[in-house]
Amino acid sequence: MTHKVLIVEDEQRIRELISDYFDSKEWIVCQAENGREGLYMYENEIPDLVILDLMMPEMDGWEVCRQIRRQSDVPIIILTAVSGDERQIQGYELGADDYVTKPFSPKVLVSKAEVLMKRVNGQLFSNPHIVLGFDVLLNTRSRQLEKGEETFDLTPKEYDILQMLLRNKGIVLSRETILGHVWGMDYEGDIRVVDTHIKKLRGKMCQAANNIRTVFGIGYIYEEAP
Repeated sequence: MTHKVLIVEDEQRIRELISDYFDSKEWIVCQAENGREGLYMYENEIPDLVILDLMMPEMDGWEVCRQIRRQSDVPIIILTAVSGDERQIQGYELGADDYVTKPFSPKVLVSKAEVLMKRVNGQLFSNPHIVLGFDVLLNTRSRQLEKGEETFDLTPKEYDILQMLLRNKGIVLSRETILGHVWGMDYEGDIRVVDTHIKKLRGKMCQAANNIRTVFGIGYIYEEAP
């Protein structure tokens, strides 16, 4: 599954340098040049990771981090020219996951990001069985849905879609966002392929299919049915 990173940095040279390194590792890269734009792009792009500079126009990184944390646990790496333990502690208290001081190695930054994503994924799926409700389980090792003695095989795309929805519970994901994450930004086929795979996925989820709700004109949201 392709990961998406949002880089919020007001210095174009640094922003593009970081972008090139992530792009070389086949991440989907989004860029923002100030805090307000970064918050807007976060809400619309639903990235898997945020690289966030602190000293920016429009809205500083502290406020962006604070507002993101009000709605999401997405991993955040703070990027700043300001060093010192107090600054780092403040960043961690706001909910940042890591802290990188300028000047830095873009290669090391990407490595930190990849390690962080592995840790986050491991926390989310540390138990091989995820309860979806109505006695339906997702087995993350076999990539099957289980209900009692029955098992339902998931295709790679179906599994990636379900995994993405589970990571973003309560967040509406547009068809474009799902398509970019699961099929990649270079995919040139019909966007309705998302709807087709969601329909097949729901067919295998039994009663738990109601957890995937269609948001008319936008996309889908995963909410556990009462």
